[in-house]
Amino acid sequence: MKECEDTGIIKTIRCIVCPTGCLIEVREDIEGKNTFQGYTCKRGLEYAQQEFFEPKRIMTTTIKIDNAIHPLLPVRSNKPLLKEKLNEAFQIIANTTIKAPVKMGDILIKNITNEDVNIIASRDMEKK
Repeated sequence: MKECEDTGIIKTIRCIVCPTGCLIEVREDIEGKNTFQGYTCKRGLEYAQQEFFEPKRIMTTTIKIDNAIHPLLPVRSNKPLLKEKLNEAFQIIANTTIKAPVKMGDILIKNITNEDVNIIASRDMEKK
């Protein structure tokens, strides 16, 4: 976060909800209340609030797979995961090996980091 005393801006967020790409400024008033300026629609405001207070990301990576035609399988989270939990989730995945065969959409790791987010296969993977 950046702080700028003369303007009160503590963060600028580029909205990615639509092609407009509004630059939304988060400002803090004297009482410590945050206000959002620069959005052009309700979805932009909701995105900026989510991104400012509790940022989340869809996680994409690979996982080791035994007895398969390839050594790694592409995987992703089935819903956005708290950004602060990503490193923990990557560590869990790095220490996990699954077995072939796998079908796209199969749940490989349930409830990763206790956030009600599952890691699922992004493609089918056959046995050797």
